[in-house]
Amino acid sequence: MPAEDQGVYVISVAAELAGVHPQTLRSYERKGLLSPARTEGGTRRYSAADIERLGRIAELTDAGLNLQGVRRVLELEEQLRRLRRKLGRVTETTDPEPLSTRRPRHDLVPLGQAVGPWRRSPHPLTTSAPSPPRRQEVL
Repeated sequence: MPAEDQGVYVISVAAELAGVHPQTLRSYERKGLLSPARTEGGTRRYSAADIERLGRIAELTDAGLNLQGVRRVLELEEQLRRLRRKLGRVTETTDPEPLSTRRPRHDLVPLGQAVGPWRRSPHPLTTSAPSPPRRQEVL
């Protein structure tokens, strides 16, 4: 079985699987929404991932997005996937102990038992002299 990103479908089969005209696939490629693999002879070959992407493009256009909006959504979704993978790698390497198995820290004091209330001191540049009382008009 071919890998999900291996181009195996010719344009007519990919268009039929996606439910669109082959010219639509060419248009999506020109606009940067798809990048099918090419054979040595230059024939487009679409992968299962490309077919899945075509389904997502159809969802977004059916929701009313234009192709520029679709491209931006797809870029953001890919960026989100990359960041989630990166976050997963970082948390695996830096946090070997899950939160649910950590022991409570006894050196921390609950806020209600603190020595004194914490108050923010006024910033010296934002304080000003009190304004004079306002005069009231007598009718």
